[in-house]
Amino acid sequence: MLKLNNIEVVYDRTILVLHGVSLEVPKGQIVALLGANGAGKSTTLKAISGVLKPERGEIIAGSIDFNGVRIDHREPAEIVKLGISQVMEGRRVFEHLTAEENLIAGAHTRHDRRQIRQDLELVYGYFPRLAERRHVKAGYLSGGEQQMLAIGRGLMSRPKLMLLDEPSLGLAPLLVEEIFEIVLRLNQEEDVTVLLVEQNAAMALSIAHHGYIMENGRIVLDGPAEVLRNNEDIKEFYLGLSEVGVRKSYRDVKHYRRRKRWLS
Repeated sequence: MLKLNNIEVVYDRTILVLHGVSLEVPKGQIVALLGANGAGKSTTLKAISGVLKPERGEIIAGSIDFNGVRIDHREPAEIVKLGISQVMEGRRVFEHLTAEENLIAGAHTRHDRRQIRQDLELVYGYFPRLAERRHVKAGYLSGGEQQMLAIGRGLMSRPKLMLLDEPSLGLAPLLVEEIFEIVLRLNQEEDVTVLLVEQNAAMALSIAHHGYIMENGRIVLDGPAEVLRNNEDIKEFYLGLSEVGVRKSYRDVKHYRRRKRWLS
């Protein structure tokens, strides 16, 4: 469904952030994109959805294909109409609008009012708390409710592919589990393909079919999610666990690994 071919992204025409990123997202799957802060994960999503320009970023090499159509350098509204919806990091709801008004805003590229109303009820079916809080201004919702609202708003464009950027950020563990269960249901019940950027690697790999590991703007490893979950390096670098289950810091593990390879 989605294919990135050697994508390079530069900010302010000087700072190269993505160095030849290539990845694929098959139809009907959940694909996880993992890595530390600053690895280039969010930039990858923004390159796909076409929203680099406001941050003075641009694609300078490579191509992005969606269902056989090249979409790099297209306007964001065109990309949404083709069937891609991005849920940004940090939720970014319209705080002065009610929850329901936020959801309706997510359907701004559509004109089928009857279907929009049906999809609104579909969203409320997945997020009953939003139905209860539909007339409350989004700024007064809890963090978990705002995250549900952001995902629901993304669904209102009837996407074939959803780009989810750190949906667990700032949420309590029970809410994180609830959000990920709903993402899995959307994939299974609504046939929504998902590209998931997430620092909670264990949770992401628990629902993903395939995973990519990104480091310093490059893809350094990929494979089936089950294989990555059982990879000792992934456990240490991204889950923070050594072979004997002792939690280590990311910096300590990276230092140890690099030094070990250098000595060998």
